Amino acid sequence: MAIEIAEYRSTNAGRRRGAAAGRPQQPGNFGSRLATGLGWFSVGIGIAEVIAPRSVARLVGARKSSALLRVFGIREIAAGVGILKSRNPATALWARVGGDIVDLVFMASVMKDNRSNQDRAIGAAIAVAGVTALDILAAQQAAAQAPQARNARLEASLLVNKSPEECYRFWHDVENLPRFMSYVNSVRVTSERRSHWIARTPADAPLEWDSEIVEDIPDQRIAWRSLPGSDVTHSGSVEFERAPGNRGTVIRIQADYGNTAHALGAALARWFGKNPEQIAYKDLRRFKQLLETGEIITTEGQPAGRTSGTTWLDSIAR
Repeated sequence: MAIEIAEYRSTNAGRRRGAAAGRPQQPGNFGSRLATGLGWFSVGIGIAEVIAPRSVARLVGARKSSALLRVFGIREIAAGVGILKSRNPATALWARVGGDIVDLVFMASVMKDNRSNQDRAIGAAIAVAGVTALDILAAQQAAAQAPQARNARLEASLLVNKSPEECYRFWHDVENLPRFMSYVNSVRVTSERRSHWIARTPADAPLEWDSEIVEDIPDQRIAWRSLPGSDVTHSGSVEFERAPGNRGTVIRIQADYGNTAHALGAALARWFGKNPEQIAYKDLRRFKQLLETGEIITTEGQPAGRTSGTTWLDSIAR
């Protein structure tokens, strides 16, 4: 019988709550004032977009997008409330940055499709870009005030009906990884132990980093870390343990992450209904399918499934 184990945890959750409860608030510092101002700004913009979307649409030169602006307004209100209610609003602020990216993409489409109102659209895009810079600054300030909240670990395990040697060999060829890692576009080997990674967030924002293998035990374990200067600060390992009775291999993966680039990716993923732990487990299941069947199985085209079985995670893997 196949045994599947999935473990997700954030090891610093308890410490984060305890530290937040015992740390006095500092409403007078610049970072807190900026975050509070952005929170109220987000709520105000959101209310305007929900109550008077047509007026806002005319103001930014997007006359046919009032329904979409109402959706944006709901998002802005939710982000603003999250910033104002949180003891440390870094995640909510990074979620606002994700929303800003979506807004900029939207304004670019308005400028392309509606040249008669291009001046208004350009002005709105400049304003959004300015607010995005403030959101990033505030998020970095908030993260710096709670460095312990930035260190998180995820773990996931799964039984694969293949030998440790086969699993290790497939994983060790890092250019295979985009075949099952849904957020990775490509991995290019740059030296014996180093590789260059290109990924993308749900909002199609590019993310690149260089990674180095720091431990390589054939058929047992691979450990890695990102190199200084990368967009992502990340380290982790994967272990290949022979299952009892030679029933396959237990794959155990763990990753430590937590810099601002990852916080942005995590916030965007949650905003689109996913989180890093879910993505990690889904990727392991894709790895299992790929090794056991030679392909990744979806429900697309099956009459019992949805009209399209392709999920957001499937789509970004292509």
